[in-house]
Amino acid sequence: MTAYPLLSIAIWVPIAGGLLVLATGSDRNAPLARMLSLAAAVIGFLVTLPLYTGFETARSTMQFVEIYEWIPRFNIKYFLGIDGISLWFVLLNSFITVIVVIAGWQVIRSRVAQYMACFLIMSGLMNGVFAAMDAVLFYVFFEASLIPLYLVIGIWGGPNRIYAALKFFLYTLVGSVLLLVALLYLFMESGGSFSLLDWREARLALQPQIWVFLAFLVAFAVKVPMWPVHTWLPDAHVEAPTGGSVVLAAITLKLGAYGFIRFALPIVPDAAKELAWLMIGASLIAVIYIGFVALVQTDMKKLIAYSSISHMGFVTLGFFLFNPLGVEGALAQMISHGFVAAAMFLCVGVMYDRMHTRAIADYGGVVNTMPKFAAFFMLFAMANAGLPATSGFVGEFMVVLGAIRQNFWIGFAAATTMILGASYTLWMYKRVAFGAVANDHVAALIDIDGREFAFLLALAVAVLGLGLYPFPFTEVMHASVNDLLRHVAAGKL
Repeated sequence: MTAYPLLSIAIWVPIAGGLLVLATGSDRNAPLARMLSLAAAVIGFLVTLPLYTGFETARSTMQFVEIYEWIPRFNIKYFLGIDGISLWFVLLNSFITVIVVIAGWQVIRSRVAQYMACFLIMSGLMNGVFAAMDAVLFYVFFEASLIPLYLVIGIWGGPNRIYAALKFFLYTLVGSVLLLVALLYLFMESGGSFSLLDWREARLALQPQIWVFLAFLVAFAVKVPMWPVHTWLPDAHVEAPTGGSVVLAAITLKLGAYGFIRFALPIVPDAAKELAWLMIGASLIAVIYIGFVALVQTDMKKLIAYSSISHMGFVTLGFFLFNPLGVEGALAQMISHGFVAAAMFLCVGVMYDRMHTRAIADYGGVVNTMPKFAAFFMLFAMANAGLPATSGFVGEFMVVLGAIRQNFWIGFAAATTMILGASYTLWMYKRVAFGAVANDHVAALIDIDGREFAFLLALAVAVLGLGLYPFPFTEVMHASVNDLLRHVAAGKL
């Protein structure tokens, strides 16, 4: 137990802020709603900083633990804690929430309070996902966090928003049902406990482990999303407003990957090793095949959406290499993707707000009319392509090194497909930014204002910070990753 309930504060401050913003009501109070949203988002980020400053990097056990009775009859507890694996996701989530509020400041003109409240409440619920150490508490946060995003897509999205929102909901619902079945089975097998720490020590035979792993696979693969259950993501991204795409790419996709490393690897380690070939194969297909799919896209949002699927393939690949380089590289890739994907979608949003089109063919020569914007866009495009000294390079390079240690040809396949990432990203940038001014609409573009400069600068600093000096990021996770890998190597059989 900690002297101050820092994790509870990180969860409930943004939720309380969202409810307060919601209470401002109609759009007559939109200026007040915006100010309250920004204040709540900034405070929500600031209250997470003591988690980093007070974190003991040498410890692999859970820190800032809070345990309270919740439903004693079923031994369900309000059990929170973070380790070096989950710490950065709480910080990333709270940081991205501030960015989203600033990005939507002028763009959203209808139901402003409701829009901002959705993101604040979602931020608190996702912090709960990353901090929950009781399976029921995790499941509640895990499912509840999808509701605000469903509303954001369905209310503020594009022309086909209802279709995209329903597809998003139905895909995730199927996975959630299987996750619930697996959780109830583990509850019975562990003697009536929902604690993830108790489940980690529970003894299961290989066959039950495999069935539980497959349930986890379906539940979390949909959220990542992995091939072949990825088709909901491009539709969701295309129809979502810019803020929805930012949170979807930067945070929501991480819930699935986080589920693998918090549930699948420590709870059913023997099944994870037994089926590693399946995970590695699916991950390489995502990296290679989806990379080619991204290459032929004509819509910028769709291209970045498929790029996200490809980049998340490096994450699941790294997890199932079972070596420190692979796992730490995958975690670094998750953090980097949070920065880079958010920045890429915001750049598309900046252009869409001015021209109301995402088609690559409608642009050309943007650098001539928006030079400051084009500079930021180039940095983020380079990071998306994995340029050294940017955050996009760090995680992918570590995963490739980890893959080569495991099997040269796996590493070779992963490394060569990085060329695809450079191809589709830089080709898109060339057609959008370079060359002569393509048409009168591009000629009339106005460069970014102070608000847009601020959120793009914040993400640029994050991308370069992780790229140039990744040590503070990897140092935090090192002890927890080593402990996890020792546990997986020991197994349960």
